[in-house]
Amino acid sequence: MIRVVIADDQELVREGFRMIIDREDDLEVVGQAGDGQAAIELARSASPDVVLMDLRMPRMDGLEATRRILAAPGPPRILVLTTFDRNDYLYAAMKAGASGFLLKDVRRGQLTEAIRTVATGEALLAPAITRRLIEDFVRLPPPGGRVPDRFKDLTEREAGVLRLVAYGLSNTEIAAELFVAETTVKTHVGRILGKLALRDRVQAVVIAYETGLIRPGDRLRPLKFPAASSTDEPA
Repeated sequence: MIRVVIADDQELVREGFRMIIDREDDLEVVGQAGDGQAAIELARSASPDVVLMDLRMPRMDGLEATRRILAAPGPPRILVLTTFDRNDYLYAAMKAGASGFLLKDVRRGQLTEAIRTVATGEALLAPAITRRLIEDFVRLPPPGGRVPDRFKDLTEREAGVLRLVAYGLSNTEIAAELFVAETTVKTHVGRILGKLALRDRVQAVVIAYETGLIRPGDRLRPLKFPAASSTDEPA
């Protein structure tokens, strides 16, 4: 059972989402919050798997609540509810570790599938939206800036996979680009996230831009790697 907390200052919105979620056999609403502070308290007490988080709320907004929830040990996944009219807020939520974004007028099936997607650890954000937000707000390092120390732990293959993730390619598309199995790509992505201490692909895209690995306006170019060895495939 996937446990869900709904955080929104509009009661009608909360109730509408609750009715949709509670009709699913594998989903359960375990709490509702009308502001960011209440959302933090519920994230601690109700042990949800996913929090649906509105960004505009009284007392404490959803952005600050997202930061505080994700800074705690073993946090739930955050799925942001938005109208996409505040790109600066969305970018900040991405950096804080939100796993995805949903329009408030989302259809029933899209809502429930989005919850299931982020509950499994996947990110939910269309590549076009990711690139638009990041290219609007990314802060590039100065020319000749030092590569972050943690990037040095990445192999050449992993750095290349990170670039492809930043371009918005799915695991299936990356596998086709590199002529390897999709399971191999999943292994590489998992290692990248672990080495860079990132929660998911959204944060990986942000760091790829902010460190200059990818720059606004870049176009996907073929990557050149040594031929895949037998150790490139997972056991």
